[in-house]
Amino acid sequence: MGALGTMRGLVLGIGILLMVAGLVTLSVPIAGSGAGLWLVFSGGVLAVAAVLERTRYRSEAAERSHDAPGPGGGETEPIDARFQPTDEVFIDPTSGRRMRVLLDARTGERRYVAEA
Repeated sequence: MGALGTMRGLVLGIGILLMVAGLVTLSVPIAGSGAGLWLVFSGGVLAVAAVLERTRYRSEAAERSHDAPGPGGGETEPIDARFQPTDEVFIDPTSGRRMRVLLDARTGERRYVAEA
């Protein structure tokens, strides 16, 4: 498990702990319901964010197979021939690598690969 998976697990764990603490707070008649609701809501947001967060510039196939991200966070496997390079390039703000956008004109699906 990489650093991203570890961080995702940590955020998910904190979210679940906050939700449990909120439910416990709501079950105590003396405690204010506002604090309990806030904890449940905040924990829920963290848990959902951890589950839905995705590595940037990755295809669904790469996400499902849990492959390590390539340079700049892009694809590591050879890209299908149906994906053609476009004129669109950008600098990945995290890695500083130049990324090329590849497009499947038929479906509109995009892939991102780091350029040398």
